[in-house]
Amino acid sequence: MSASVSTPNPQPTPTSTPQPTPGPALWRPVFGCWVTVYKRTWLGSVFGRFLSPLLFVLSMGLGLGSLVDKSAGGVGGVPYLHFVVPGILAAQAMWVAMGESTYQVLGAIRWNMKYQAMLATPIGIDDILLGHLTYVAMQVTGATAIFVGVAALFGSFGSWWVLLALPITVLTGMAFAVPIFAFTATQEGDGGFNILFRFIITPLFLFSGTFFPIDQLPAFLRPIAWVTPLWHGVDANRSLALGSPDLVGVLGHTAYLLFVIAIGGLLARHTFTKRLVV
Repeated sequence: MSASVSTPNPQPTPTSTPQPTPGPALWRPVFGCWVTVYKRTWLGSVFGRFLSPLLFVLSMGLGLGSLVDKSAGGVGGVPYLHFVVPGILAAQAMWVAMGESTYQVLGAIRWNMKYQAMLATPIGIDDILLGHLTYVAMQVTGATAIFVGVAALFGSFGSWWVLLALPITVLTGMAFAVPIFAFTATQEGDGGFNILFRFIITPLFLFSGTFFPIDQLPAFLRPIAWVTPLWHGVDANRSLALGSPDLVGVLGHTAYLLFVIAIGGLLARHTFTKRLVV
């Protein structure tokens, strides 16, 4: 009589649990989240970004420019159109950066608590900042490329060197976006944005060399213009767009913008951690 051999029940093969993406890539879902939201509103945004440079070139570059050229022969021997458009290019990056770094950030902190939902996953503060700021950089890049294309149709630039103004303009925008992220994380409501708009952004727009050389400012105001990111972006863009760039000066402006972004990043990391991590 043969003994029956009992066959052990086969054990279920363990299923592999998806592992979290390595840390450096966790910013990508954050970036993708903001892109997904933008896909619902992109049409109105793009329309406005084509209209803005068109209105600026027609009103300031050609309209006011014709009066300046007729009465003063331009600015420093340069047609006013060629003088003012590179400055407005940098200023537009500042405005786009402010728009993307105020209400959307405060909303993600207080109103829809999007950041808190992200932090409930393996995503961390650094990933939130890098992902969202990458999205802001995408917005500034798109707006800058559109502006250059529209303005070029009107002969606003004197040289192909203006193409190098694209990365510098993006850096100019980010030199505002990153510190404003840090500022927004300290706010409980939108009242602080009115102060930022009226007493910082608007004066910079008017007095950072966008519309006239800063040597026409009172002497005590010039150093204030020199330390603002906008003046560095305006001066670098103008040097490139006119076709005879001071490359050492452009590199100096670029280094300063990178310095502001780095300091702003440290501040943003601190304020976001203090606000969102209990």
